[in-house]
This record gives sequence, C-alpha cells and structure tokens, in this order.
Amino acid sequence: MAVVSNSIQIHGTTILAIWSAQERKAVIAADGQATMNNLVIKSSIRKVRKIYDDKVLVGFAGSTADSLTLFERFEGKLKEFGGNLKRAAVELTKDWRTDRVLRRLEAMMAVANQDGLLMISGSGDIIEPDDEILGLGSGGAYALAAAKALRQETKLSIREIAQKSLEIAGALDIYTNQKIVIEELSW
Repeated sequence: MAVVSNSIQIHGTTILAIWSAQERKAVIAADGQATMNNLVIKSSIRKVRKIYDDKVLVGFAGSTADSLTLFERFEGKLKEFGGNLKRAAVELTKDWRTDRVLRRLEAMMAVANQDGLLMISGSGDIIEPDDEILGLGSGGAYALAAAKALRQETKLSIREIAQKSLEIAGALDIYTNQKIVIEELSW
C-alpha cells in the first residue's frame, strides 16, 4: 500500500516496512539520503530506530525537525500507554488534530511491533495495511511494488525482501540512495 497524503508530499526518502506473523518478525528499512530541494545534504542519515526498550520499530519520512518531533511524541505516548501500539497511535493523532503546532508537521511514520504494523500520516490518519507492507516517501511506491512481487514470487525472508526492494527503489528514485539501514524486531 503506497501512502500519499493530500496535505503533504514527502520527497527525499524511502521507507519500507514489512510485518510477518509466519517469521515472527518485523523489519523497517530506509535509505540514508537527506536532500534539500535538489541537493544531497547528507548521504548516511538514520531514519529507522528501535524505541520503547527495543520493542517497537519506527521509520520516519518528511522534514527532519518535524519527523523528530513526531517520533518523540509517539515515544512519549508509547510510555504513557504501556507499549500499546494502536492506543499510542490513536492518542497521538488525537493530539495532532487538536494541537496547532502538531497540525503543521510534515512527516509520516511506519511503526511496528509484535502486534502489527501501522502508518501514521501527516494528516493525523492511522492506517493498518491489509498485506502487512508499507512504503513511504518518494521511493516508497517503487519499494512497495518490489516487495509485493518478491514476497509473492520468492521464498526470501522479509529482511532480504526489504534489502532488495530498497536497492530497486534506489535505482529508480533520484531521492533514494543505496546506503540502506534495516532494523529488525523478533518475537
């Protein structure tokens, strides 16, 4: 599922998240490129993190300051609600819709734990994908398409699928590079 919000257009990153009950794992992969307009500012930025005592994966796309603000707020909600992913996401989006500062954030996140995978959008939406795969950012649709095909047609692990899918996205999207970071969570 590629996600494009009507309120923001996120360029300059690729995030791919895959959740698997069969493997009892989740992975979130991201490229390392940070751009400002058409200029590469940094080629090795880290857009994926483990939070909440390494029990939750987060990958973020959007402006750096906005992404970090959203990330910190989400981590606070996880702590407040005992690690309940869905409840933390819902409470964050409630704040998002009522707080004038948060409403202006241009960021999106893929979040995953043993209970599932969610996308939290810049417009305050929460989406749980039907097929347990999310693609975000300018290269997200390329990575998503590659991941869906690889998942259906191969026996690769979700980590291998994430790696290959980001490589494909990096070959197509000028805002995505080949310095890929993958974080994995097992349960």
